Amino acid sequence: MNIGQAARRSGLSTKMIRYYEAIGLLKPATRSDSGYRVYQAEDLHSLAFIKRSRDLGFSLDEVGKLLTLWQDRGRASADVKALATRHIDELNRRIEELVSLRDTLGDLVAHCQGDDRPDCPILKDLAKNAGCCH
Repeated sequence: MNIGQAARRSGLSTKMIRYYEAIGLLKPATRSDSGYRVYQAEDLHSLAFIKRSRDLGFSLDEVGKLLTLWQDRGRASADVKALATRHIDELNRRIEELVSLRDTLGDLVAHCQGDDRPDCPILKDLAKNAGCCH
């Protein structure tokens, strides 16, 4: 199949498929006599694996490691679990950071009158450090 068909079947854009090839996540597609990329079922499995990994929030570096582990039938599942556990730890750190941001912004919104007056604690907070970099 060509890149457009592979994109439709994998749920990825043609641009992303080309990018994954360029950075080495996906092996370069074979080429037809006219130079068009040709994808096989194996390539679709790899694309689906990459897409699912990215959907779960794994970084490109982590996806590369997962792909290597997936393709290595002699791998230890402990290696996969360790990588996934580190990812969970990072997700939890990011969740805590987002919760803190949400709470801070919620507090600012709660203290804003939201009326016709110009006084706004949200803007005051944003401006606190605005002059630091001149």
